[in-house]
Amino acid sequence: MPEKIEITEVGSDAEKNKFIEFPYKFYNGNKYWVEPLRFDVKNNLDEKKNPFYKHAKIKLWLAYKNGELCGRIAGIINDTHNKFYNDKVGFFGFFESVNDINVSNALFEKAAEFVKANGMDTLRGPVNPSTNDECGLLTDSFDSPPVMLMPYNPEYYLKLYDAFGLKKAKDLYALWISKDVIKNEPMMNKLDRISEMIIKKENLTIRNVNLKDFKNEVQKVREIYNNAWQENWGFVPMSEEEFNFIADNLKLAVDPDYVEFAEIDGNPVGFSLALPDVNQAIKGLNGKLFPFGFIKFLLNKKKIDQLRVIIMGVKKEYHKKGIDAVFYRNIIKAGNRKGIRGAEISWVLEDNLAMKQTAEKLGAHVYKTYRIFDKAL
Repeated sequence: MPEKIEITEVGSDAEKNKFIEFPYKFYNGNKYWVEPLRFDVKNNLDEKKNPFYKHAKIKLWLAYKNGELCGRIAGIINDTHNKFYNDKVGFFGFFESVNDINVSNALFEKAAEFVKANGMDTLRGPVNPSTNDECGLLTDSFDSPPVMLMPYNPEYYLKLYDAFGLKKAKDLYALWISKDVIKNEPMMNKLDRISEMIIKKENLTIRNVNLKDFKNEVQKVREIYNNAWQENWGFVPMSEEEFNFIADNLKLAVDPDYVEFAEIDGNPVGFSLALPDVNQAIKGLNGKLFPFGFIKFLLNKKKIDQLRVIIMGVKKEYHKKGIDAVFYRNIIKAGNRKGIRGAEISWVLEDNLAMKQTAEKLGAHVYKTYRIFDKAL
């Protein structure tokens, strides 16, 4: 019987639900994939709830092979990206597929057709749905689960991407730093001395986030973020609404001991955000907190023993002053006090040598690589 592949556009709520549910069945039995919470996935794709879609549009497709659901993809147009870079880049994301080049090619082709019809000349991805969210294709280290808000995929996806002509645009590194760094007394003493020197020289005040003033604190973070990252590849400025949306989603995971501001004369000049790896608490819940998952989540949360360092940024005019060293020192010490065995620093652009080298001097090493791909249309 000849293979029949059909790609259908998601139009109804029932089809959208199939799109959302597909990975839970696709990865069933995979011991490394971590099931995201369904309400997070739904909110991310909800064009009414997620403010990203006020300046972006998205189309979703499902792939069927001989009548059986076997893949999915999204095509995304991000107007803010194109205005910021003055380019014509369209995106794809939320890609999943069985190991069949005919299926994956048909899915990629749909996303390419969509962005091209909207005037784009390049297809880039994966982003879910932007570089401010989960993004990148895992290219190595398939034998360990991802930390929170980092993707996971089968190794054969590399072959599928290559077959469609997608080429590397940029690699994103994840570095691992072990708690053993605290045992290196000469290095920690040196880090202490340097940190105290920097604090004194720059007249810095380091303080933890105030969750009672969460709304105002988030706006200070946004100010630093939009300033500090604006020259980084892939950066897209976020609106106040978008930043609040992401911050609200992360609030439950925040431990103030791992979130710091650097201020000079009361003005924020830098920010550091590390979060307990909530993936350790949600793994095995099948994406559902209720009715019974919440108790298991609370029990699992007490056993979290690793962090993800998500943001460490300093305003442009304060670059190269060593403020990041102070943040690293404080995260290492807080993690050690609380029994953390290590942290993932992610993601770091492959050409962000300053951050990579600073982390490596402290004993971190690149242990995973994620890749963004382009294809000229």
